[in-house]
Amino acid sequence: MTNLMMQKLEATSPETKSADLVASNIEQIKALFPELITEGLHGVAVNVDALKTLVGDQTVTDADEKYGLNWHGKRRARQLALTPSTGTLRPCPDESVNWDNTKNLMIEGDNLEVLKLLQKSFSGKVKMIYIDPPYNTGKDFVYPDNFQDSIKNYLELTGQVDGDRRISSNAETSGRFHTDWLNMIYPRLKLAQKLLAPDGVIFVSVDDAEQASLRKCLDEIFGEENFIEQFIWKKSYGGGAKERYAVTQHEYCLMYARDIACVDPLWLSPDPEAEVRYYEGRDEHFETKGPFRLKPLEATKSMDRRENLIYPVRAPDGTEVLPKRQWWWSRARTEKVQAEGGLHFSKRADDWTVSYKQYLIGEDGEKRGAKPFSIFDGPYTQHGTAEIRAMFDDEVVFSFPKPTKLLMKLLEFGSEKESIVVDFFAGSGSLGEAVMAQNAQDGGNRRFILVQLPEPLDPDAKEQSVAAAYCDKLQRPRKITELTKERLRRAGSRIAVDNPIFTGDNGFRVFKLDSSNIRAWNPNPADLDQTLFDHEEHLIDGRGEADVLYELLLKRGLDLCVPISSHLVHGKNVCSVGGGVLLACLVASIGVDEVEALAQGIVMLHKELAPVGETTCVFRDSAFADDVAKTNIAAILEQNGIQNVRSL
Repeated sequence: MTNLMMQKLEATSPETKSADLVASNIEQIKALFPELITEGLHGVAVNVDALKTLVGDQTVTDADEKYGLNWHGKRRARQLALTPSTGTLRPCPDESVNWDNTKNLMIEGDNLEVLKLLQKSFSGKVKMIYIDPPYNTGKDFVYPDNFQDSIKNYLELTGQVDGDRRISSNAETSGRFHTDWLNMIYPRLKLAQKLLAPDGVIFVSVDDAEQASLRKCLDEIFGEENFIEQFIWKKSYGGGAKERYAVTQHEYCLMYARDIACVDPLWLSPDPEAEVRYYEGRDEHFETKGPFRLKPLEATKSMDRRENLIYPVRAPDGTEVLPKRQWWWSRARTEKVQAEGGLHFSKRADDWTVSYKQYLIGEDGEKRGAKPFSIFDGPYTQHGTAEIRAMFDDEVVFSFPKPTKLLMKLLEFGSEKESIVVDFFAGSGSLGEAVMAQNAQDGGNRRFILVQLPEPLDPDAKEQSVAAAYCDKLQRPRKITELTKERLRRAGSRIAVDNPIFTGDNGFRVFKLDSSNIRAWNPNPADLDQTLFDHEEHLIDGRGEADVLYELLLKRGLDLCVPISSHLVHGKNVCSVGGGVLLACLVASIGVDEVEALAQGIVMLHKELAPVGETTCVFRDSAFADDVAKTNIAAILEQNGIQNVRSL
């Protein structure tokens, strides 16, 4: 008989960490170009000379000047993005709304660590990201990311452990004004890019201080070819009292695609006024396609010249009409549309002009909208402030929040009705409210993932005193995230009242970043005996079954909103995740005489659930009396088709 042993998950095990992006990158390179992978001083390395040969680069060193954006600390910023997180997200049902049914997430934590932890579960699944990162004003904004111990860094930042680390000032006189901001944003954008689906897009709000460097940064991470638009948002209808030279009334919103070849044309919802103004034509297709407007069949100079788009089109009098440059469509498509009566010919002097009929109702049966303009004239910052006042008893607890209607416009052409939408600089939670409002408006089922640092609010600081006082009024900790959550609660309630027919998701699950539930091996050389005794319990004190269960979901790449059901098996609680893809029995004690009955019960449950794909079964390591009990339960489960048995 094979000696079957249960694999124990340690703090250093790959399964207990976030996705290892370095290993993933190496595997992809190795699959495409195995000759590039070699042995280096610290393990696997890339043969730079071989790489240069592949791309036709004849240079000898990789230190030559090249076009791009460079700054001190860029290499370290890249390393920050690639270093796996050993943290976890702890569930907080009591602070959530409709925990059992909602698909929305509100995560409190340093977004760099949270983005790492979300990689396994959401990589390649996010349709739209919108962020409004701190603008580089020389005020407090920089996350002083600690490369050695990022979780400790986060706990110190949020006042959860003793330490003197604070969000630091970035004064322009420091000589690192742009550098510090880029070191903060770069690793977060690198991780964000990996979350996007192939047809996903990202919007980043920015002002003049970092617009130029941000665009170069996005060009590098997403590829210049994936740039879609730099929207200009006229944010104010007044101002000027404090301006010295000109009244600045605008900001920017940069839009990039993960892969522009996968992104469909952008459309806003139909405008009733535009329907009347532009769609005036009527023909025999009116009942099914609605009115039409005429659009030139001849292409503009913006389109690359293609020989296959130059061909004659026969006019009503038999004349063969050639384009001055080329047509928009292929010959086959043009002939098909002409046969259906979709072309229109007009004659001036001896020249024919060819147009096609664009019907109001498209081939998908929906009314056509309009493409968004590159300039948004409103809604204004004043509207965003008014929304906060109305939500928080006439108090301005957030400065310069983005208006909900502005974000709804981005959702309209940047997302689809079933999209996952992410904002990892959530601030006041404007995007969360916008998602709920947009769903109520168009019947969508978008879900949001918001991430916000629970930065402590200082009642003695002028710009934070109102927010801190409001937290006191709510009898909640003085943290920005308490106000973010409160806005989401109130917005969800208001949207439900205003839209009684809509039954969509106005709730959210709260999770909080923390150190892993699995105790790391940290020996005390002065007292090894006590260290060994302390490490007998593999899990950190004070962590419950739910904490451990959601870390398992996170590290195994399962959705944090995946269905979970509890089953009583031989008097022990067994959780089934995702219809049995993961079975977890995390009780504190499993006696020797209970092993066989519990194992057989789990086997029966597994057969009843009949999950698609392999099942992993996890136990608390310290629950077993000895290794024999662990071996026996693993053997019974594996002999009955549950091959992956783990303990932690």
